[in-house]
Amino acid sequence: MTPVVLPGSRVDVRMWADPATVEDVAMAQLRNVANLPWVHGLAVMPDVHYGKGATVGSVIAMRDAVSPAAVGVDIGCGMTAVRTSLTAAGLPDDLAALRRRIEDAVPVGFNSHKRPVPTSRIPGVGGWDQFWSGFGDLIGSVQQLRERALHQMGSLGGGNHFIEVCTDAQDQVWLMLHSGSRNIGKELAERHIANARNLPHNADLPDKDLAVFLTGTPQMDAYRRDLYWAQDYAKRNRATMLALLCQVVRESVSKVQFDEPISCHHNYVAEESYDGIDVLVTRKGAIRAGAGDLGLIPGSMGVGSYVVRGLGNPDAFNSASHGAGRKMSRNKARKTFTTEDLAAQTAGIECRKDAGVVDEIPGAYKDLDEVMSRQTDLVEVVAKLTPLICVKG
Repeated sequence: MTPVVLPGSRVDVRMWADPATVEDVAMAQLRNVANLPWVHGLAVMPDVHYGKGATVGSVIAMRDAVSPAAVGVDIGCGMTAVRTSLTAAGLPDDLAALRRRIEDAVPVGFNSHKRPVPTSRIPGVGGWDQFWSGFGDLIGSVQQLRERALHQMGSLGGGNHFIEVCTDAQDQVWLMLHSGSRNIGKELAERHIANARNLPHNADLPDKDLAVFLTGTPQMDAYRRDLYWAQDYAKRNRATMLALLCQVVRESVSKVQFDEPISCHHNYVAEESYDGIDVLVTRKGAIRAGAGDLGLIPGSMGVGSYVVRGLGNPDAFNSASHGAGRKMSRNKARKTFTTEDLAAQTAGIECRKDAGVVDEIPGAYKDLDEVMSRQTDLVEVVAKLTPLICVKG
């Protein structure tokens, strides 16, 4: 589709969402971002909705600056999936038992591993000693959190994070999960967001949550060091969970093989170039969709997801949506829906159906197929996945 250009801002705001469907507070956020002096351009994905500082579903290209709140507190949050050699008929008959085995292998919610997962159990991921040695270089106030970070490596968390066992149109089984950098990413983000707010060049911003670090300053150097470490933590966290998940499946069926995993961040910063200008691109609730890039766009609990291939649209800074996007807050969802509604909307799927996850009900999210229909110039669909099991914290 042709994006809508939002008028009245310092730089173009190109929207793949219908402006009439976007909350006023989110539109105000977009204008605030677009009027920052460091912004080169702003692309808005079809799953856009209100977020802290910057809207979720926004892609911000900045010159010589980055806003830590625009990245968010779950640095490196993203998706990982792998196609298996199984068909649905090859899965155990008792999917509830399989879900329990997954939950036993991968801690969810506030839980963590009693002992760190041995790195020998995580195929295809190296450099662990170098990675953990980098912890000592992080901002000093997180140094007491090293053991917690070690034990949380390979854990899911809560909220909209999930593990799913799915099938595609050919009845092939896929394993998929959504998670980020856990508590250590949050702690790093909150410290840097607080530091940015106190810098003099941010004094007159319309929203303190848009405070930036500037290239060439010690504060920027410290943030980018910690940011990239946390993004690596998130990727390794997903790889560790996937290894544990694959082991559960191996132990549950007679024989299975796994393809090469697909992995993508959707809360992160990357160094890229557009219009001959080097920029720092912040994707908050958006995936990179460069030409040929494989990505994952999940729906809400029980709705399904898409495996996609990027088309490399520079107007969107080579990006696409990260999911369906919320259409109501968690508090409103809890007031609007009941456990009976949750059971009805997740019928046929092995998952939690209790009050603790009512705020994740499909009715609280936008229609995923509508979101996909608005970004046909950003990605092409490789596969649509239908969930059989959904694990949430």
